[in-house]
Formats: sequence, C-alpha cells, structure tokens
Amino acid sequence: MLNYARSITPRYWVFLSQLSYIWEGFTDSGWFTRIYRRTSSLTWHSMKCPYCESDNTRVIDTAHETTGPGIRRRRECMTCTKRFSTLERAILDTPMVVKGDGRREPFERDKLMSGIRMACAKRPIASAVLEGLVNQIEAKIQQTGKAEVPSKMIGDLVITGLKNIDQVAYIRFATVYLGLDDVESIRREIDKILDR
Repeated sequence: MLNYARSITPRYWVFLSQLSYIWEGFTDSGWFTRIYRRTSSLTWHSMKCPYCESDNTRVIDTAHETTGPGIRRRRECMTCTKRFSTLERAILDTPMVVKGDGRREPFERDKLMSGIRMACAKRPIASAVLEGLVNQIEAKIQQTGKAEVPSKMIGDLVITGLKNIDQVAYIRFATVYLGLDDVESIRREIDKILDR
C-alpha cells in the first residue's frame, strides 16, 4: 500500500490538515480513501438561499466589480434551483463623521446613497453609476487614515461627483447642501455650469 502521509514534509502536513479533507493514500483495492477532518481553525459557512434559506448553494460565476472593490458571485440553490447574486466586499474601518454642530456619527453608506438617490430621482442615471460614486467617496474617506472626518468633506465629494454625472442632480443637491435659499443664488449656480 502506498502511503503519501509519510512522504509529506511537516510544514506541508500542517497546511493539508487545515483543509476540509486530506488524501490518506491508496487502499488495497486501488481507490483513494478520504479522511474528513474538522479543525477548530477552519469553519465553512455556505451562503444561504434568499428564497428557501437552504445552505445548499453553489457558485456559478465570479466577476470582479467594475464600480469599486468587491467580487460579484452568481449562485444557484441546489434545493429550489433559483439563482441569485451576492457582492463580497472587504469591511474596512470608516471614520466618524463630525457634523456642523459638533455631533459625531458613524459613517453610514446607506444614508449617503439615499441622499444621492433623492438628488438623482427621475433622472436617467444608472444605479451602477451611483454605486460607483458612493464607492469612490467611501474609499476616499477611508484613505484619509483619520479617526474623524468633517461632514463638509463628504458633502464636497458628493457635489464634485454629481457635477460630473448630472447637472440637474448637482443643482438639486447643491440647493440643500450649499443652502441656496433664493432663486438668484440658484441662478448663479446654473450660470456657473453654463459658463463651463
């Protein structure tokens, strides 16, 4: 009987013991024998199906996100045979946001996205473009390396991004963010856009 376990170096053996199973060797009949091992350092968590909540799913396709850091996976449930997509992103620490009145709040990606969506309501802007803008803003505030960032910095990043994406959305957001409370100030902002 051929035994691979004796010929494996100790360092490689440690690596193999971390896998869900290892090949032990040939049996007398010539077939491989699998020994299943569960280790405390390795746990497998499969994705639950959003339709039937079964753990029995498999990955069909994997693609890197074009709008930001992340991996999009197309999955299929083996129980109900429905397909769904998941997005995997690294969870990085985001700084606290310091409001104008001195309050501190954790950065909320969903809150930022909802504000941008309100400015872009009924405009011909793809969701992927908005998602890309939020990804860029989030990445920029994480790259500062600071524990706290002023809300003005986030607002300025949104204004700059919307100005490049859609001018009507920019004016909508600027009306609230810049405090344009009369028609004349809004007209000056529109004139700035038209003079470009």
